[in-house]
Amino acid sequence: MSEVLKGPLWAARNWSADAGAGSIHDDATAEKLGFRGGTVAGDVHMNQFPPVLVEIFGQRWFENGNLSLSFKNATIDLEKVQVFAEPLAEGATQTRVWMEREDGLLVSTGTAAVGDHSASELRSKDLRPCDPSELRIYDQITPGMSLGEYEVFADPTKQFERFDQNLISDPLDWYRHGSPWGEVVAAPCTIIQYLWGYPIKTLDPYTKGSVGLFGAIEIGYANGPFLLNRNYKLTSEVICVGQSPQTEYVWYETQAFNESEQLVATMRMMGRTMKASSQEYADAQ
Repeated sequence: MSEVLKGPLWAARNWSADAGAGSIHDDATAEKLGFRGGTVAGDVHMNQFPPVLVEIFGQRWFENGNLSLSFKNATIDLEKVQVFAEPLAEGATQTRVWMEREDGLLVSTGTAAVGDHSASELRSKDLRPCDPSELRIYDQITPGMSLGEYEVFADPTKQFERFDQNLISDPLDWYRHGSPWGEVVAAPCTIIQYLWGYPIKTLDPYTKGSVGLFGAIEIGYANGPFLLNRNYKLTSEVICVGQSPQTEYVWYETQAFNESEQLVATMRMMGRTMKASSQEYADAQ
C-alpha cells in the first residue's frame, strides 16, 4: 500500500478572535464553556486540505470535487495541525482524509472525492432527528424550512486581505493571482463566507443569544470552481434538527447557482449551539 499523503504542519489562525464577547472564538467565552481558549473555526482548517486534494485528484477537484468533514476536537490560535489523506485506490473516486494536531490529537475526519458525492462523510450519516418537543433552543426550526434566497456578488477583497496577511492555511496561488479557469478561485473559507454567512442571518435569531460552533461542514462542486468576481444565487434549507447531551444542532444545505442557473457549489453544515450557554436551559434548572 502506498504511503499516506501529508500536508505541511501549519499554525492555523483564530482570525475570529475579535468577534467579541459571546463568540466561541473569544477566549473568555470559550473558557467558560470548558474550552482551552477561543477556537479556530472549522472553515479555517478546511483551507489546509486543497493542496493535498489537488495532488490526489488534480485540478478536477475544484470542478466536481467534494470535502466532507466532521470536527472532533477544537484547536486554539497558532496550534500546529496537519492534513492526511489515504492514497486513492485503483478505480476509486473517494478517499479518507483527516487532520491531526502536532501531538496526534484528531481534529477532524471525513472524506474527499470527485464526481459522485453521495457516499461522503456527511451524506452517509444518520442525522438522528429528535422529538421536536425536546428542543428548547431550536424548537421553532423544522426540516424543510427555507433559510432564504440571496443574490450575491463574490467579492475577492476579504480573501485577498487574508492571503496577503498569511492567514489562509497552506494557500494556493490560485486564491490571489488567477487560476487555470481565469478568475481567482474561492478558498474553502470564502465559499463558506457566502454559503453559511447569508443563511445564518436567518437562523441566528432562533439561537436566542446562545453560543454556536461548527460541528461538521461539507463543500462540494458541481460545475465549479466557485470563482470570485462572479454573481451567484444562493438557496438554503433546513435538513434536520436534533440534540446531543451538550448541544442542540441544525443541519442545513445551501446551493450556489451561477448566472446561467447552473449549480456551481453546495455546502452541507451542522451548526451546534451549546446548551450551557442557553438561558432556556438555565431557566429549567
